[in-house]
Amino acid sequence: MGRGRQKAKHTKVARDLKYYSPPTDLTALQRELQSERSGSSTDGEDRAEESDDWADDAPSAYRR
Repeated sequence: MGRGRQKAKHTKVARDLKYYSPPTDLTALQRELQSERSGSSTDGEDRAEESDDWADDAPSAYRR
């Protein structure tokens, strides 16, 4: 007989978790995005250099 009450509690908890949205700290997000932009420019250059080295080793039939 207690299953209906137990299921109702589980349903309520699941619904609360599904629609819960924690408060967003927009200033922290902005700082994080700005730090990624400044750091990603140097990483992107390193990756481009690595891919160029690989392209030099490829046979001419695979080059476009």
